Amino acid sequence: MTSTADPATDARAGDSELGRARRRKEDEHLITGRTRWTDNIVLPGMVHAAILRSPVAHARITGLDVSEARTMPGVVAVYTGADLAEEQGSLPCAWPITEDMKTPNAPALAVDTVRFAGEAVAVVVARSPYEAHDALDAIDVDYEDLPVVLDLEAAARDGELVHPDLGTNVSATWVFDSAEAGSGGNVEDAIRDAEVVVERTFRQQRLIPAFMEPRSVVVDPTASQITMWSATQVPHVLKLMLAMTLGLPEHKLRVIAPDVGGGFGGKLQVTPEEVLTLLIARRLHKPVKYTETRSESMLAAHHGRDQVQKLTLAARRDGTVTGLKVELLADMGAYLRLVTPGVPILGAFMFNGIYKFGSYHFSCTNVFTNKVPTDAYRGAGRPEATFAIERIMDELAVELSMDPLEIREKNWIRHEEFPFDTVAGLTYDSGNYEAATAKARELFDYDALRREQAERRERHDPVQLGIGVSTFTEMCGLAPSRVLGSLSYGAGGWEHAAVRMLPTGKVEVVTGSSAHGQGHETAWSQIVADRLGIPFDDIEILHGDTQSSPRGLDTYGSRSLAVGGIAVVKAAEKVVAKARPIAAHLLECSEDDLDFEAGQFRVKGTAKSVGLTDVALAVFAAHDLPEGIEPNLDSEATYDPDNFSFPHGTHLCAIEIDTETGHARIRKYVCVDDVGHVVNPLIVEGQVHGGLAQGIAQALYEEAVHDESGTLLSSSFAEYLLPTAVDLPPFVTDRTDTPAPGNPLGVKGVGEAGTIASTPAVVNAVLDAVRQFGVTDVEMPCTPMRIWHALRDAQNARGGTK
Repeated sequence: MTSTADPATDARAGDSELGRARRRKEDEHLITGRTRWTDNIVLPGMVHAAILRSPVAHARITGLDVSEARTMPGVVAVYTGADLAEEQGSLPCAWPITEDMKTPNAPALAVDTVRFAGEAVAVVVARSPYEAHDALDAIDVDYEDLPVVLDLEAAARDGELVHPDLGTNVSATWVFDSAEAGSGGNVEDAIRDAEVVVERTFRQQRLIPAFMEPRSVVVDPTASQITMWSATQVPHVLKLMLAMTLGLPEHKLRVIAPDVGGGFGGKLQVTPEEVLTLLIARRLHKPVKYTETRSESMLAAHHGRDQVQKLTLAARRDGTVTGLKVELLADMGAYLRLVTPGVPILGAFMFNGIYKFGSYHFSCTNVFTNKVPTDAYRGAGRPEATFAIERIMDELAVELSMDPLEIREKNWIRHEEFPFDTVAGLTYDSGNYEAATAKARELFDYDALRREQAERRERHDPVQLGIGVSTFTEMCGLAPSRVLGSLSYGAGGWEHAAVRMLPTGKVEVVTGSSAHGQGHETAWSQIVADRLGIPFDDIEILHGDTQSSPRGLDTYGSRSLAVGGIAVVKAAEKVVAKARPIAAHLLECSEDDLDFEAGQFRVKGTAKSVGLTDVALAVFAAHDLPEGIEPNLDSEATYDPDNFSFPHGTHLCAIEIDTETGHARIRKYVCVDDVGHVVNPLIVEGQVHGGLAQGIAQALYEEAVHDESGTLLSSSFAEYLLPTAVDLPPFVTDRTDTPAPGNPLGVKGVGEAGTIASTPAVVNAVLDAVRQFGVTDVEMPCTPMRIWHALRDAQNARGGTK
């Protein structure tokens, strides 16, 4: 994996911490095994929970006998849905996207009906996890099978129902129309008047987040305050939702996210397991731990994607696009989890991508099926949208016999047009798609690969070369509270930070962003070191604990740096502002005569100075402070941006397809991303590499597969294919730098960029290699079998000749 960015030029100014490729602070304890995962936590008197899960996708529970399980060795208690029915409430959904959205009751523990395979049916609590799991086998459950609803399109037609009491499988339909919104014209007029109309239907397969650390939760109810440790991305949200769902006093609940081994959106949730562990701990007055197995994680933790996308694109014969119509079916699974209904809606603002459409219509119908619920998965709606628009732009290029880069350049927003109001109602703040594409094209050696492709085609090489393009932007820094409010989201998007100056000159930074692999401790230390002139190693970052960090909205949607990091900047600026009158007093000068740089207050035009650390000690002593100044430099800030940030980039993929076996091998992958100013290039590279791996995995490897009865067939890593380093190509990465004008660091987001851009680049490359044989689509994942079948089917359709 190579980067062409020069580390020597990454620091933007002299010895500035910003732009420096520092190794991550948090890695030392992570890679030496001194981590504190939730499952490592051991408390006095702690007992262990194990969950019995339904083997069927839809059934009434007609009998549930737990008497034998209660007599098993080590068993402390056994609970059924009936035992907890009065207190478990309904798992929360925080995003009612329409006023008439249908939201079924979602129990943590099924009471009389199960609606997906893997739903919790009973809980055993024992003195050891092994005894708890052994006792599950002694529980006898009788099920009366009910019709299973699996096919998304059939479910939308309201045949058999997942929730008969709702009278429909449709939860909600959400619509955006540019003509009604005043952001564009009427799309039906554009389609009617178009010289070219391209209509395609794409399938977004169901994916499993497959984070490194399975979900785990420990609850200690023995003190005056209930403490929960959880492998979660959202400790603050979890605390609030648990208090509201279970009727608990919020101030009597503390949630801690210790070291968390990945999330990818899969731990952005209020889970049944967290609710059950808390309820049982309160009943037993003992600490209780639950840790899922890997198969449980794949079976019962929420899944991602799972959409059917129908697109109609209108254009002129010269390639200019004029209108885009999107009709989406989105699989909710059996219930609505925390942000389930809103995930596909986030994509509504990105289907237009980087292009200047004159009209746009988007409709999304959310549908219930008898599968595990879906929710956020890395990118959350934006990868789905980017895939669709980049796929259909390639289809337009084929229709018009144009190069795919040419069709994009014909329609993209040019750098001089920013800020740009899009047809979807957003204002893109900055970008330079021309620069990113030019650099990517050069690194990729695009023209040479096109020549090689033509040569292979001419000589009928059995291994054909395909070239895929993906040019993207995304809305990230999920934050503006007013925007989220306009979408009926149940919370704001602000973030909070505090900077505490200690008497010895060391600094504690408290952040509401809760890291699970992003490198916050390193990046936040660099930001504060840069703003305060305090040595990097003298800064400690506190996060993930609702007691030490009481305010925050956590980590998702590439919001940590663009929102949480800016809150840190503003808190640090307040520290300097509070220190200024004290420094002036100590130096016997006016505040206006002071400059602050590199941690020193200096009197202009003189050598007189005092360090911020000296001011901190003087404040602690409080012997000689100006009248009316309190002895305190500690500062807090809450930041709520006015707009999203819009990173972008160009990704190019060259893939070799063996037409005799269907085997696909990525030969070259180049991406040039623009994430604004960079705080730490090593962290950016890590995020890009990880994102590329996940996006490529969707294109070629991963899929959650169910049989006709609703059983998950891909319930372990033996069946659910995650790529390893052996399966991935070397990545050539680089950056352009178009700063975000809306924040003082000029930063955008990077956590989801690789995932968003890479999937269409790979699939476009696959199709580019085999389209000459009559293949028009290969459904993801593009496995060798699917590619081989597509080639054979196309060959048969053409009379048996290749």
